[in-house]
Amino acid sequence: MTIINLRIAGTERASGTNRTFHRMNPVTGAVATEAAAASVDDARAAADAAAAAFPAWAALGPNARRAILLKAADALAAKADILTEAMATEIGATVGWARFNVGLASSMLREAASLTTQVMGEVIPSDKPGCLSMSIREPAGVCLGIAPWNAPVILGVRALATPLACGNAVVFKASEICPRTHSLIVQALEEGGLPPGVVSLVTNAPEDAGDIVGALIDHPAIRRINFTGSTKVGRIIAERAGRNLKPCLLELGGKAPLLVLKDADLDEAVKAAIFGAYFNQGQICMSTERIIVVEEVAEAFVQRFTERAQGLKAGDPAKGEAPLGAVVDAHTVAKVQALVEDAQSKGARITSAGRAEGVLLPAQVVDGVTSGMRIYAEESFGPVVAILRAKDEADAIRLANDSEYGLSAAVFTRDISRGIAVARQIRSGICHINGATVHDEAQMPFGGTGASGYGRFGGQSGIAEFTELRWVTIETQPGHFPI
Repeated sequence: MTIINLRIAGTERASGTNRTFHRMNPVTGAVATEAAAASVDDARAAADAAAAAFPAWAALGPNARRAILLKAADALAAKADILTEAMATEIGATVGWARFNVGLASSMLREAASLTTQVMGEVIPSDKPGCLSMSIREPAGVCLGIAPWNAPVILGVRALATPLACGNAVVFKASEICPRTHSLIVQALEEGGLPPGVVSLVTNAPEDAGDIVGALIDHPAIRRINFTGSTKVGRIIAERAGRNLKPCLLELGGKAPLLVLKDADLDEAVKAAIFGAYFNQGQICMSTERIIVVEEVAEAFVQRFTERAQGLKAGDPAKGEAPLGAVVDAHTVAKVQALVEDAQSKGARITSAGRAEGVLLPAQVVDGVTSGMRIYAEESFGPVVAILRAKDEADAIRLANDSEYGLSAAVFTRDISRGIAVARQIRSGICHINGATVHDEAQMPFGGTGASGYGRFGGQSGIAEFTELRWVTIETQPGHFPI
């Protein structure tokens, strides 16, 4: 088995301590990947190398950066087969989910390429005679990108693409759960012509994650941090960054509500809810975790929804014989089962597509959820969805907002004006009217509120996150001062 090494200053290298760690295939239990276990010194060396490469990359013209990112997008797309195999063995992903990852991630690189000439400022009228006053955007420096395992190609590329387009260098802290998948992204960038050292790849053993990330946040060369992952870890990163006065972009957990109003097209709502709740086994930050349906249509909706959900069996993604693949580990199975058992003991009605076999967990539906049940508030991040019955539209909005999270949401209604009015009352960074909660496009401002984090990836919003905005003036007339 090839060991995934660190990538520092354009060169592969082992950990300074020669330690490695193993990622196991969640389905078979065999070793999926062996990777270098970086030390704190290795992490600091990665940041030093990125800092050394930064000035030349920042000085490169925007069209030159664009050409490299476009070539990298093609190189990534060409790795679809190997990325699909890597995702299956490291995280138990289905072929459909892996191919979706590669397609959207390639689009993200192309969108980032288009941004290279959009890093702009403006001329601002000044009250001072003869003063030409401007705002300009400049690269921030070295960015730390920390990506998770659940959508590894999409979120790995997202941690890199816009920072690179803006002229920054990046230290990419790969997930301990999918180091091979994340290393393939860096390979694609370098095949596209990215200069050596502009991206440093750091892989680490799970037990070392806190020390590695802490050392990188503390490193003086790191000027921006972007993290996608759990709210628990996001709070730790934000606190550490705050002590260093370094801005963060945090995309964290979610408990996305899908509201079904009394005039909704129920067939469309069921299709979107099934997709949103169970695509990638519900392991997406935008996954539909709560279906909030008004009483007038609740019985009809639940009947159609549960009939569809009962057919969602889970199977080995390598065989591709079932609509759902594996969840990432046994802990996820145990958590989902605990949430279901707790809800059932408190009066909820359970519809299941079958029992778990190892990490193969079929779809679960929990109907009649109330606030006293754990699944009402806790993020499940698995193939289970809670159905809440609302008295009316106002009650549905209240239930949607009764959460610490605020990433994605959806509203189903045939009245678009009503849909817009409801969407504006839901506290979330994203809301889709008559669409699924799971929806991502490279050019959109993506991010949440509350415990779902802050800051936005995508398009012009991403440029603002990864640049310094400066005020520069030019005096065109002799100065007049009071002293």
